[in-house]
Amino acid sequence: MLKNFIFKSKVFNVANTTTPFISSNGVWIGSRFYSIEQLKKKTNNQKIIKWVEEQAKLCKPDNIYVCDGSEQEFTKFCNKMVDNGTLTKLNSKRPNSFLARSDPNDVARVESRTYICTKNKEDAGPNNNWMDPQQMKNTLKPLFDGSMKGRTMYVMPFSMGPLGSDISHVGVQVTDSPFVVCNMKIMTRMGDQVLNQMKENDDFVPCLHTVGAPLEKGQKDSHWPCNTTKYIVHFPEERAIQSFGSGYGGNALLGKKCFSLRIASAMAKEDGWLAEHMLILGLTNDKGEKKYIAAAFPSACGKTNLAMMLPTIPGWKVETLGDDINWMVRKKDGRLYAINPENGFFGVAPGTSASSNPNALKAIDRNTLFTNVALTPDNDVWWEGLSPAPQKAIDWKGQEWTPSKGTPAAHPNSRFTAPLNQCPSIDPAWDDPKGVPISAIIFGGRRSSTIPLVYESFNWKHGTFMGASTASEQTAAAEGTVGALRHDPMAMLPFCGYNMGDYFKHWLSIDNDPATSNKLPKIFYVNWFRKDKNKKFLWPGFGENSRVLRWVFDRCNAKGEEKAEATAIGYIPSKEAQKELADGLDISKDAMRELFTLNKDEWLSDLQSMRKYTQQFGNRLPNEITNQMNKLEDRINKDL
Repeated sequence: MLKNFIFKSKVFNVANTTTPFISSNGVWIGSRFYSIEQLKKKTNNQKIIKWVEEQAKLCKPDNIYVCDGSEQEFTKFCNKMVDNGTLTKLNSKRPNSFLARSDPNDVARVESRTYICTKNKEDAGPNNNWMDPQQMKNTLKPLFDGSMKGRTMYVMPFSMGPLGSDISHVGVQVTDSPFVVCNMKIMTRMGDQVLNQMKENDDFVPCLHTVGAPLEKGQKDSHWPCNTTKYIVHFPEERAIQSFGSGYGGNALLGKKCFSLRIASAMAKEDGWLAEHMLILGLTNDKGEKKYIAAAFPSACGKTNLAMMLPTIPGWKVETLGDDINWMVRKKDGRLYAINPENGFFGVAPGTSASSNPNALKAIDRNTLFTNVALTPDNDVWWEGLSPAPQKAIDWKGQEWTPSKGTPAAHPNSRFTAPLNQCPSIDPAWDDPKGVPISAIIFGGRRSSTIPLVYESFNWKHGTFMGASTASEQTAAAEGTVGALRHDPMAMLPFCGYNMGDYFKHWLSIDNDPATSNKLPKIFYVNWFRKDKNKKFLWPGFGENSRVLRWVFDRCNAKGEEKAEATAIGYIPSKEAQKELADGLDISKDAMRELFTLNKDEWLSDLQSMRKYTQQFGNRLPNEITNQMNKLEDRINKDL
């Protein structure tokens, strides 16, 4: 290696300086020179090259590696992480699968440290933590400075959505975590295939990530490096993301919630499309007719289970396009077309079982990364709800565990990362660049009373209001009082990258042409969780939810009030349709009646809660949302 480096006609002894310099061929950091020729050979996009140089200059890694996204690369990194203790290789029953245990202080998204940085605080809205962009950059720069010392900077070009789709968008993430690289390989289309399609001046979303744990020479590395200081920061006006201190989930896999929802939702508002926290499924009836349905539920409401459901109705079929994210664009024919921008599943393990989601179990039987689940004596994984508890195991903290210990063997937010195309119910169009036309959008929440099993909006504006009024009772898995009602509009509360009042306005703007209003999806609301006076669920759920989807399917074909009756809140199944819902089920007439009972006092109380909730948006709340609340109140007082 050269002892001296000539920079602007001055000679520096690079062995004795820590000041980084950028040359035409690479980056000098201290006594090390990092060639960017590898990157230049793969792309002529000068924006990417310049940005990577700048991040290397700031973070000062020991090496720079441009990821190619290959299976060989994935295997190489996984084997290396097995050697250093980050991963445990599972037995041959799960080929090419591994278990990771995180630091106990790095186990979930940290919403309190997640920021939206816009010049105007009102643009971020009361639904987000805000800081001035320059102030945040001044805070972050000292943290990132030298943060990758002793580590490799991995450069990951990735596509959110099918390659070549006009609905997809590209990002480039740099990280010092090989674990993040392997997860991003599964969750996105990552590597050379993305660079190969990029042109010289194409834009991308820059995603800077570090675990924030630089290594001194000779210092032993942790099996899970991270930092007690954490920031997950979004700059919507620049379309950029910076994440410091965490190696876990959505904090570190920046293509997920950070890009595909927070940044993408802001992009969608500017460019006239929708980036939503929704599953996408294909539903085929017993006559071979198929429709695509999107659905948005808050956590613990069965979104993944619905996306991979096995229908109990003979001849009907559900196929999976995605269980979490949905990007929708309105095309010339007036319809909304959707893609799943992700390439994999990042699912919660506890509760996933052969009874709740058999397709998920088959999807994770190979090529899967597990995090914070238990390890059985035969080197397989286990979590609560999967099967009867093993007599002993190693828990998510790496400690010996038996059922008598009285603590969970798997962390409640333990995860699996698996390729989407391994799902047995995968839809043939899951990777179609054109997207699929959406016929229905379903909202829902966990409600023990008030909300019927299913109802339909009168129109798009009313449906937007229904989505905006989404609320769910909190479970023990979330912070707050169990059973308390938490408003979560469109299930986007933690993920909307701008003022939610403006978000409602954007949704309303999608219906911008009366001539094609009938081309938009019909909007529905479901509640699988209504209970009787003995606190028992009235509806069986799981595969029987296909009965509700059948009514939704039929309503998409229906004219007027066919199979439905108008009520104060919207269309509910007609008495004939309710009989069809219950046909063959072990469910009483009283239970079916209760599932569709509308209580005036309960609905007025819900409406009052909604009015109070929306006050925080002030003059950003669209008049149409207030108008919908007034109309609903009038109908309740008149008809209930």
